[in-house]
Amino acid sequence: MFFLPALLSQGLLKGKSVYKKLGKGYYGLIHILLLLAYMALSRIKNPEQLRRHNPGEFGKIIGLDRVPEVNRLRIKLSEIASMNKATALSNTLADYWIELDNQQGGYFYVDGHVRVYHGNLSNRPKCHVSRQKLCLPATIDWWVNDWMGKPYFFITGKVNEKLLDVLENEIIPKLLNDLKASVSDEELQKNKLLPRFTLVFDREGYSPKKWKQWWEKYRIAVVSYRKNVKDKWDEKIFKEKDVVVAGKKQKMKIAEKKIKIEGLELREIRKLSKSGKQTAIYTTNYVLSAEELAGKMFSRWSQENYFKYMMRDYDIDHLIEYAHTPLDKNIEVVNLSYRNCTKILEKTRAKLKSKRAEFMKLCDDTLDDDLEKNVKQIEKKARLHEEIEDLKILEQDQFLERKKHKQHITIDEMPEPEQYTKLDTEKKLFTELIKMIAFRAETSVVNLLSEHYTKCFIEGRVLVKEIINSDADLIPDYKNNTLTIRLHSLSTPRANKAVQKICKTLNETKTIYPTTNLKLILKSVLC
Repeated sequence: MFFLPALLSQGLLKGKSVYKKLGKGYYGLIHILLLLAYMALSRIKNPEQLRRHNPGEFGKIIGLDRVPEVNRLRIKLSEIASMNKATALSNTLADYWIELDNQQGGYFYVDGHVRVYHGNLSNRPKCHVSRQKLCLPATIDWWVNDWMGKPYFFITGKVNEKLLDVLENEIIPKLLNDLKASVSDEELQKNKLLPRFTLVFDREGYSPKKWKQWWEKYRIAVVSYRKNVKDKWDEKIFKEKDVVVAGKKQKMKIAEKKIKIEGLELREIRKLSKSGKQTAIYTTNYVLSAEELAGKMFSRWSQENYFKYMMRDYDIDHLIEYAHTPLDKNIEVVNLSYRNCTKILEKTRAKLKSKRAEFMKLCDDTLDDDLEKNVKQIEKKARLHEEIEDLKILEQDQFLERKKHKQHITIDEMPEPEQYTKLDTEKKLFTELIKMIAFRAETSVVNLLSEHYTKCFIEGRVLVKEIINSDADLIPDYKNNTLTIRLHSLSTPRANKAVQKICKTLNETKTIYPTTNLKLILKSVLC
């Protein structure tokens, strides 16, 4: 309840305008929204974990005498999911958040998060999971965040799409058409260098050809790392600059040059580290300075930190349901038979390369006076030559065998037991949106602690968890229409002092508790 003003400011009740009223029952839509948000903040990661908490005590914070039991909560979630409005809610929230953060014509960070599937009901394609260093059945969610890591929306891939395809077919159309993320055409006409908005992503999205198309067609700029940096710039051209990375100022040695690739004029910005390594950035943003763009690129780690934090604290990889449906039969995927033939062929080629290298080494060795040693050397060369010829025949056979299979096929052409299916996303998307609201609310409270904690992201979130887990008194006053939340003392005087400031700021919002006419008043025992 302490975070209710922040939850409401982040659009928790936007669902009222998207979803219809739930059917007859004790728990309405607002109660379910509040309960899910409080569960997310309390790190109750799925409905089953709600059993471990007192239903009466937890019910008081949603304004009822108890919370629903697990089965009833799942029934309500199924009723909400049956309306198929999660995408509409996602668009509504993303539009609201972009406007709230004043991100018109701003910077959007795009990255994929691999969500491993451990079940056996759905047949998912395999992809590389970097954190486990394995290829596993998985779904990729493509997230769009701001420079602080706060999320705007995410798109769930059908199969293992590449970043460039998702950007062009999903994210760019969404930002252009559905969301208020772009500047006006009049502003673009006045300033020919002004981008509509800027996308920031890693090396996976490297494609000067696509970047040129996006700039000429939509006036969309990009910021990304350069691939395969081998040349070195003269260290004398690097100048020390103040660069703001994720809100923190630091000194960096920066240099810039203009280059042209495939008819596209790019700005190449490099950072020189103390070890002498040069990290290169390519961008089509011609407005910001080199140090500002370097700060934007290096702030991308906030998005990585977001994934790590959400996996650990909010369990975004958890499946809320295991239902699955067939995919569009016309989607093209990599032919597994072709891939298996390629693996076998590559092993043969690697073995052939090794044998050839060994044979060439023997050919370079000169014969000496030892007759027995010379005979052994000649016999070994003959044996290696025979093995090489056999491997060449085997390589040719395997190459011809691979040619029998198409590299890409449609799902309909796959053997029926191997055909890919997709997990139902409606209920998952709805619950993830609530977790995103909770994270953004938590972040907004953490930002209020910046003058009390220098390491705000770490120490501030520790304090947030302490507030959530502490005791409080709920004091309703129906005569004056107030609901006072009196928080008990925290572990340190510093924490209590920070809470007093938060209380003052949040009370200025004059929040009315949903479904009542009671104004929320937050206090600490020291107030």
